[in-house]
Amino acid sequence: MSHDEKTSRFLALHRPGAPFILPNPWDNGSARILEGLGFSALATTSSGFALTKGRRDYGVTRDEVIDHCRDIAGAVDIAVTADLENGFGARPEDAAETIRLAAQTPLCGGSIEDASGDADDPVFSQALAVERVAAAAEAARAAPGGFVLTARAEAFLYGRGDVDEIITRLNGFADAGADVLFAPGLPDMDAVAAVCGGVSKPVNILILGDLKHHSVAEFAKAGAARLSIGGGLAWSAYGTLANAAAMLKDGGFGALTANGDGAKIVAQFLQD
Repeated sequence: MSHDEKTSRFLALHRPGAPFILPNPWDNGSARILEGLGFSALATTSSGFALTKGRRDYGVTRDEVIDHCRDIAGAVDIAVTADLENGFGARPEDAAETIRLAAQTPLCGGSIEDASGDADDPVFSQALAVERVAAAAEAARAAPGGFVLTARAEAFLYGRGDVDEIITRLNGFADAGADVLFAPGLPDMDAVAAVCGGVSKPVNILILGDLKHHSVAEFAKAGAARLSIGGGLAWSAYGTLANAAAMLKDGGFGALTANGDGAKIVAQFLQD
């Protein structure tokens, strides 16, 4: 399948009211396993990737992220979209350059967020945020094989969330050229329904907090188009490692049998 066909199929998966699950691998092995399990597309995770480097989220460079995304997207035959943080800079030119570099890899898409990295003022102004998305969208449209741009409004993750303001901001991103909209940290299903019903483009929902207790059918009814889990799988895997290693340190080996014959289960998804 050509890259533009893969990108076109990825965009076509985004149907409001019929959400697909977009799991987030953190390395080539996890990507291969998720592909082997039958998922139709994947998304990288900035926190999961940082974890593989022994760092906290936002502790990686643009060059490191681009190389990481190139590896993962090249390891599977399904579409991969990337968590590109805030584009690694405040200027619209920074967001555009990040998308330009990402589009030179096998990626089919990527996201740009409006988080500033400033603890005292964590979210860019709406005017600057929209300008940054417009620059990123221009770079995405110039990508030779196509590139699906997701624009993220991060205010809820910083305790600054207001649903009406988020909807206004997301619609600004849509008008600026974003293909998919994303407001991570929505507190409940009422907020999910309000956002999905109040914007003009497909919406990705991050399954976080209380949203973990709802079903795919409920997200479909709310109008979601895509469901992702961020670093959830990576943190779960590393948490299992930490718990098993703690047991080993205390002289017990029971954790090694907790998942049965894990090597045999996983091996079927890996390349020779």
